[in-house]
Parts: sequence; structure tokens; C-alpha cells
Amino acid sequence: MSLVISLVIFMNPATMTITKPITSETKLVEVIATNLDNHRSIALVDDKIYIAEKNGKIKIVYIENLVEKTSDDIDVYDELNKSGLLGFVIHPNFINNHYIYAYYIYDHTDGTLWNKIVRLTEHNDTTIDEMIILDRIPGSKLNNDGTMKLGPDGKLYVATGVHNGYSQSSQNLNSLEGKILRINNDGTIPIDNPLGNLIFSYGHGIIQGMAWDSQGNFFVSELGDIQNDEINLVLPGKNYGWPTQECFVDNNEFINPLICYDPVIELGGMDIHENDAGVLHPLVFSLRTGSIYSLKIDMHKLHSQQIMLSGVGRIRDIEIGSNNYIYVLTSNTDVQGFPSSEDDKLLRLTK
Repeated sequence: MSLVISLVIFMNPATMTITKPITSETKLVEVIATNLDNHRSIALVDDKIYIAEKNGKIKIVYIENLVEKTSDDIDVYDELNKSGLLGFVIHPNFINNHYIYAYYIYDHTDGTLWNKIVRLTEHNDTTIDEMIILDRIPGSKLNNDGTMKLGPDGKLYVATGVHNGYSQSSQNLNSLEGKILRINNDGTIPIDNPLGNLIFSYGHGIIQGMAWDSQGNFFVSELGDIQNDEINLVLPGKNYGWPTQECFVDNNEFINPLICYDPVIELGGMDIHENDAGVLHPLVFSLRTGSIYSLKIDMHKLHSQQIMLSGVGRIRDIEIGSNNYIYVLTSNTDVQGFPSSEDDKLLRLTK
């Protein structure tokens, strides 16, 4: 089954120093799976799509025959649907080692909430082992955010959230809040980390997505509070200002973003897409506008953005698959969406 999605134009906030978005040609969108529940992210490996749900469930969709099954459950803290499973990535050598990494919040025996990163070993679509990579990342009942990706250098990059808009912990190098951590995938500290500890960069708010281009440039999408969503180019050891600075400020102590959206568009995750001309572009999506934007960035400056897709509602995650297909996970069943009887869906954009 397939359908054609209509496109809309999103007008740029006044703070953005880029040209008006260009509407791309209509994309053909295939529905891969429907009625997904409380999901967080997707990861692709071989002929399978792993779907991680906030409640700790891991589902698998087999691409060729569209069979869906539940792989396993992770024991997460998921009260009020505000936390749960935060990050989920597949090791690039998964075919040989069967490693999966998960980042989630749990309730300690003394009632304290912590986040931790574990390495799971998969066998016949179930997990048979769990190794703790990093524990005691501060957690919160109502504001617990974060995400995780494997970088092109094979290291785990973990974005930790902030627990409230008044916290100064992002500026405190003795705290793991509001940071990007860089970790060897056995949990040790890489010897080339910029500050000699787990911290790769700091002064972050709520990072939703991370992506690298072919030159190794590292981009993140970051939520503001009630305004000032940002897309940042992350440099090792640098301070990105939260909560002292948002958007563009003439202050050499902090790094300014590439883009600032004011009002916010609720930025989601990121990935890198190769267009028909063979040019790599970061993709970022918006929960509020339900659009996927393709960004043109040269010499660390944003030159334009183009809407690739709109009309499917809120978008939770995207992943680039084989043959340059783009897999899209909608998020219309959260409290801010307008779900249909088939939501939520896993979609595939064809060329």
C-alpha cells in the first residue's frame, strides 16, 4: 500500500539568516507498519528494523515480509510517559557481535532515579546478556531526556538532558547533566577526549538528534525552552551556553548555533541524506510542523533549507536505509498529536 503526501511551506522565523524553504517534489511514501505504540526510535540492520518504545519494549519489523514481533523488554522507569527508554543503537559490526546499546532510566532500590547505558547481546531476536557501560547519569521523574548514537569513530556519543530550565548543571563540569559524553563501547574513557574525562562538549539543553557528515562534521538538534530551538555544529571541548546563552550572542565564551528557530518548531532527530546529485545533506525534522527539512551547509554556515516531506503529522525519528531509502517514524499518538485509527506508523520514502 502506498500513498502520496502533499507538501506545505513552513515560513522561516525572523532569527534565521537563510533563504525561504524550497518545496521539493512530492515523495512516494509507503506504509511499512501501523498501530505502533509509545515508540522512541528506530534502528536498521540487515533486513530488519528495530523499533524501541519508551516503555522498554523492542519490536522488530522484517522489511521483506513486513512481519512484526516483540523482541524483548527492558525494565525501565516509565511513570507518566515522561522518561523510559531514551536511546537505542545497533553496533556497526552487529552481524558478527550482535551488540545493541540501550540508554534508559531506572528506579534504584533506594528510590533514586538514574539513567544508564547497557550493551545487550542479541540471539534469535531476543537479548541474552546485559553489560553495564555507564551508570549513575542523573535522572528525573518529569524531565528526563537524552539520546545516543555511535559516531563514525566507533565511539558512543550520549546526549544527557537537563532536569529543569533553572538548572545550572550544564555549565558544571563535575555533573553529567546537559553534556555530550564520548565513551568507548566497553565503557572506558577514550584517551583523546578533549577534557580528559567522559565529556565531549557541554552547555547543552535537550538534544534530540545527532548526525555526522562524510567530512566528520558533527551536528546536533537541540530543543529550546519556550523558544530558540537550535542546530549546532559540535566541536570538542566547547561550551554551547545553556542556560546562560540561547541563539546568537556576541560572547567568545560560548559557541553560537548554525540555526536558531524562534518560535520553536520542536526539533526532532537528525540523519545525513545523499540526494540524487550525490550531495550529502543533514536532515532534521519537526514535531510541531510535521516536516522533514534538508539543510545545505557549507563552510560551517547554513545556506538554505528545503522541505522534503510534510502532511504525515508529528515525526519522531528518521533513519537512512539501504538504497538511500528514508524511514520515518510518526508520533501522532502522543498527547499533542491528532492520531488516525492506524497511528502511529513506520513509513518509507522512496526516491
